[in-house]
Amino acid sequence: MHVVVVGGGLAGLVAARRLAESGAEVELFERDDRVGGRVRSREVEGFTLDRGFQVLFTGYPAARRELDLDALDLRAFAPGATVAKPNHRSTLADPRGDPGAALPTLLNRDVTTRDKLRLFRLQGDLRDRSVDEILTGEETTIREYLDERGFSSAFVEHFAEPFYGGITLDRSLSTSSRVFEYTFKMLAESETVVPADGMAAIPEQLRSRAEAAGATLRTGRPVTDLEVDGEKVIVEAGNERVFPDAVVVATDPPTAGELTGVETPTDARACVTVHCSLPDRQELDTGSRIVLNAADTEPNTVAPMSAAAPEYAPEGRQLLFATFLGEQEADDEALGAEVRSALEAWYPENSFGDLEVLAVDRIDFAQFAQPPGFRAELPAVDAPDGPVVLAGDYTQWSSIQGALESGRQAAEAVLEERA
Repeated sequence: MHVVVVGGGLAGLVAARRLAESGAEVELFERDDRVGGRVRSREVEGFTLDRGFQVLFTGYPAARRELDLDALDLRAFAPGATVAKPNHRSTLADPRGDPGAALPTLLNRDVTTRDKLRLFRLQGDLRDRSVDEILTGEETTIREYLDERGFSSAFVEHFAEPFYGGITLDRSLSTSSRVFEYTFKMLAESETVVPADGMAAIPEQLRSRAEAAGATLRTGRPVTDLEVDGEKVIVEAGNERVFPDAVVVATDPPTAGELTGVETPTDARACVTVHCSLPDRQELDTGSRIVLNAADTEPNTVAPMSAAAPEYAPEGRQLLFATFLGEQEADDEALGAEVRSALEAWYPENSFGDLEVLAVDRIDFAQFAQPPGFRAELPAVDAPDGPVVLAGDYTQWSSIQGALESGRQAAEAVLEERA
């Protein structure tokens, strides 16, 4: 059986490996010169810069199944977060994952004592529920969910809005509560990590495993058209026409819609990440915890990347990722000034004149919107006509877990159909 995989993101790479391991002749076409899709990294002046702030939850079931986590040489962020406002910082973390955070969390006045007890109770409730139960359970918006569970307005404003604004790119908390429950379970039961060599190490590992299984990967080769006539399919990749037995379309949602005619998510969540450098002598007392902007959205969060993964920065420097939600009209210099201004307000005892902007990533389609009921609107893996299937997080939910799982399901759909 000859199978063409269109797209070399996480979903396409998983599908290619699984199909090749099953004995199929697999050709993967990727329009860019490297694999990874939205998950990629680059080196700038000795710094490792991921494309936007991305992390992996080690508890993701698909990550445990599809990746060799030990080989990725993972580096972990400290659990919880630092809540920041002008002239004020506080710590909120689970002391079971970080005993040193017990006293600062106990003394935290940005959330109530009842909020802290409710967080522990929520962890217990979710521990007894499987991820499948969560994704098929009752749902509302995150804001309504937190209100129903009795969390205070202070908790929502100081922690939930910036923290889950960073996870869902939706500070209004209008995202489905299923996404909240799933990610909260992962945060409580696993580590939040990045590979020492950057997030691009994940697709590179998947690429190596796909090629080892026998798949052929062709980068710099965009697929421009897909013709389906009954059970026959023709793939056009530049000047080449390929006649496979089946096709896995594992591109971004807009391209998948154009190639297959299937309706895919179009309501995109955008973000902008400003990669900043500071001298390492200028210590921020957050350690490797993410800093939440509890005052406004400029920026929404600041992630101390080199504190979690020292390999991300050269000797003598540290690396911060500052994330703004939505598209930003301000130029790169102005965004850097916003980051500097926020840090100066949060750390009035410090001077940030040495802060340097290394690069700015403007990501128009970082996620698709996930309001309550969104999963019912997503296309099925086998939605296209003929021997064509879809692979992408937009068939599951917007996450690395969704992408990896969709690759498995796409491969299984092809094998079942051909059987």
